[in-house]
Amino acid sequence: MKKYDIKTTDKETLKKWYHLMSLGRAIDDKAPSYLLQSLGWSFHAPYAGHDAIQLAVGQTFKQGEDHLFPYYRDLLTALSAGMTAEEIILNGISKATDPTSGGRHMSNHFAKKELNIHNVSSATATQALHAAGLARGLVSYKKPGVVFCSFGEASTSEGYVYEAINGASTERLPVIFIIQDNGYGISVPKHEQTANRRVADNFIGFKNLKIFYCNGKDVFDSMNAVAAAREYSATTGNPSIVQANCVRIGSHSNSDKQTLYRDENELAYVKAADPLDKFRRMLIRYKRLTEEEVKQIEEEVKIELKAANRKALAAPDPTPESIFDFVLPDAYQPQKYVDGIHHLTGEKITLVTAINQTLKAEFRHNPDTFLWGQDVANKEKGGVFNVTKGLQQEFGSLRVFNAPIAEDYIVGTANGMSRLDPKIRIVIEGAEFADYFWPAVEQYVETTHEYWRNNGQFVPNITLRLASGGYIGGGLYHSQTIEGALATLPGARIVYPSFADDAAGLLRTSMRSEGFTLFLEPKAQYNSEPASTVVPEDFEVPFGKARIRRPGTDLSIITYGNTTHLSLSVAEQIFRETGESIEVIDLRSLIPLDKETLFESVKKTGKVLVVHEDKVFGGFGGEIAAIIASELFQYLDAPVKRVGSTFTPVGFHKNLEQAILPNENRIYDAAKDLLNY
Repeated sequence: MKKYDIKTTDKETLKKWYHLMSLGRAIDDKAPSYLLQSLGWSFHAPYAGHDAIQLAVGQTFKQGEDHLFPYYRDLLTALSAGMTAEEIILNGISKATDPTSGGRHMSNHFAKKELNIHNVSSATATQALHAAGLARGLVSYKKPGVVFCSFGEASTSEGYVYEAINGASTERLPVIFIIQDNGYGISVPKHEQTANRRVADNFIGFKNLKIFYCNGKDVFDSMNAVAAAREYSATTGNPSIVQANCVRIGSHSNSDKQTLYRDENELAYVKAADPLDKFRRMLIRYKRLTEEEVKQIEEEVKIELKAANRKALAAPDPTPESIFDFVLPDAYQPQKYVDGIHHLTGEKITLVTAINQTLKAEFRHNPDTFLWGQDVANKEKGGVFNVTKGLQQEFGSLRVFNAPIAEDYIVGTANGMSRLDPKIRIVIEGAEFADYFWPAVEQYVETTHEYWRNNGQFVPNITLRLASGGYIGGGLYHSQTIEGALATLPGARIVYPSFADDAAGLLRTSMRSEGFTLFLEPKAQYNSEPASTVVPEDFEVPFGKARIRRPGTDLSIITYGNTTHLSLSVAEQIFRETGESIEVIDLRSLIPLDKETLFESVKKTGKVLVVHEDKVFGGFGGEIAAIIASELFQYLDAPVKRVGSTFTPVGFHKNLEQAILPNENRIYDAAKDLLNY
């Protein structure tokens, strides 16, 4: 492998490097002036002191082959990898033509889809999971290239960085983790973050992982280390770490005042260690460039920056009306069962069988479909409830495989892998039970943000399955239903079928759609007789289309999931007792919500009971009740009433569970109160 040094590196390369370093620093120095002029760049994290390692990452990065996940301090990395000064400034001042996000994402977040420079979150190092997932895609499709992922040393304290490095080592994924170590996590010194002086040493025992150390302030040491890491990862398929020791010359960001925690001696030391100044001195001392040639480059940089600034300032701002663009992509539209209803008779199958058969059918339909999760592909076992039984045997371990017990890793790598190609569809079992999904909520948030945050340039095509709900005697960690909390986050469809046919139809639609879908499965109904139905082999259910499971005229019960069956039983009981007719609407889809069907029912009956398994306080039913009260108040003959769980955790003993979860008696009493109102 070629070694870089001041004496043998060709002159044109040295000129190019000095030009990039000077241009990057000029932009970095100018950034605060935009804020002072109220032009933008309200978040600026200066990179000065990281110059050498950032130049090296960008110069080693192979356009069209490699992928790059930078972090918010990676201005020079992005510039060195191929972004222009104008594009950097467009991001900084949040213009509509900003290639990162069209002004939607925070300044100092640099991305360009055409260069495989990826849009990442402001939450430090969350992109490590995406990098591992994308590398999994490269391996799966036998594509050349590596994935660079960059972050500061303090980010290694985050659990998902460990998950990403552990996963990349276990799966043997070609990810290069660049640790830009400047000694501080904002104001927290490194010794308060980790016991090791070199944070990369925390990962020294990982099999298949190779660690490279370099002086991140030295151009040639950085170039050699990053080039060696790329060669290792590209040739072996294994992950690597580059530990680059840097200095942070400025404050963490424009909202940080480093003089509150760094003394004058330290600040003088880091300024004297400036990598740009060092490189300039070396070029002249070793007579590779003359003083005049160096000054000429610096003049060219001034001219280039001035032109880029002028163009960026003239660019349009994002418009207020654009905020609703790219929240969710258009879904697949069913062709045969346009309303998601069939009238076939014949042999019924259980809900769990319907999901299993649909997964297999869609895997045959689309060879670019993948599935992973905890315990989903272990010999003859297919998950806790055997939902995925037989999938790995038929479709192989490349497409169906187990994930570690790391919920964040499961969701984050799905986000990353789906970035490789829009034809890819991923189904993940996000946790063995919905109750255990909470560690992954951070990545759930990232996935819901993605499409909007990058201005429609990328959408994760993911179906996230979770076994949800109670009525199985499962207690606190096997009985929750979590849709109420997650429905507050825009960017995900949320579906919750009650019957086998709807489960099959919604799953097929989800797996054929672009975008992210949370697919909640009422596990108490997996093998129940009431949830079993005839399921056409090609059945499809559109998103946002409720199903009237029982027509009626005197009261509307709006429900979904396990409580659909309880509500149907109550409606039948009341009809037998009094002849009063209750319409039971199974929402099936919470986001998008079928307001049209709800409104037609409310206008007809004038009375509404919302029933769901989630807690009444803070539950999704509160949103339904508010919509009806605010938009259909004139049609109501009684207040909207709700039935759900008590505002407590779900207890393990059957007496506790029965007292907490909604049951037929509580639904019956509420329905009778409304009918008699």
